[in-house]
Amino acid sequence: MKNRFPQIVQVAIISVYLIFLAGAVVRMTGSGMGCPDWPKCFGYYIPPTSESQITWQPNATFKKGVIIIKDEALFVAQKTLKTGAAFNLDNWQPYTKHTYNVFNKYHTWTEYINRLASVLSGFVFLFLVFAASKFWSTDKRIPVLAYIAFALMLFEAWLGKTVVDTNLKPTIITIHMVVGLIIIGLLLRLQFITSTKKKVYKYNALFSKLLIVSVLFSLVQIAMGTQVRQFIDEQVKLFGFENKQYSLLNPSFKFYFHRSFTILIVLVNFGLFYLNQIKNLGYKLVNWILLLLFLETITGILMYYASFPIGTQAVHLLSGAVLFGLQYYLLLQSRSAK
Repeated sequence: MKNRFPQIVQVAIISVYLIFLAGAVVRMTGSGMGCPDWPKCFGYYIPPTSESQITWQPNATFKKGVIIIKDEALFVAQKTLKTGAAFNLDNWQPYTKHTYNVFNKYHTWTEYINRLASVLSGFVFLFLVFAASKFWSTDKRIPVLAYIAFALMLFEAWLGKTVVDTNLKPTIITIHMVVGLIIIGLLLRLQFITSTKKKVYKYNALFSKLLIVSVLFSLVQIAMGTQVRQFIDEQVKLFGFENKQYSLLNPSFKFYFHRSFTILIVLVNFGLFYLNQIKNLGYKLVNWILLLLFLETITGILMYYASFPIGTQAVHLLSGAVLFGLQYYLLLQSRSAK
């Protein structure tokens, strides 16, 4: 299993990025509250497919824990029951964690698929922790990093529940995103330690310092991006999803900061590209970083000027997360040359 460990780490990295992608689709489609509860969805392990399943009606059977919509409010069944001719409040408890009470089967299943991606990743991480424990006697860094990553995945699951319970509170969403990036960093560190393809890199002090700046800048930019996305969500609620072209009317300071900060990020990363060329450092990841920066910029421009073409938000978020990962792995390569 030790020989296969780098491949296991790669699968874990891919699984986390799939969660990023699924989460991006959830945000893109406005499906964040597709399930009002967690970990179930309207009290079901497999979500409802029609509004009739979660709407109170006479002479219908509801299982204990099922959430229904009645008079524009959510209620939880206190026991398995068959309804009579009139609604009996004694059988139901008001759902008080939030007041969101809209059912949309497409939003519900989009959010559910996001949760399935998280569950599948959880199984991958269990296997990762088991495989990492084999290294305890030879290199304790490997199991320790794997244990921390797994603990953070559990924390992410709790944050996911909190995001739903707080009806998409912006601060929680930002923390949720940043913790995900930290998990990526831990996995990339594991990948670097256990990689069988060891290569000697040239060290350049300025290049290494610029790399640290680029990683920090990416973290700030992604965190700010979640705040901008929240502003867009609030505008969508105001104007309706069908009028998403109005989402950036009168944008806040956070939007202008997010847009202008891109200039600094581009300058720093072009500085890395320039140093890599003139010093002949040989870091191939720099080229991929520039490609991802191009994707980030283009999708950002399209979202603003073309009213969010389909898929641009998902590409924008995912490329930002991958960009951070490449920058961090490049930093590990640079530091190993010191």
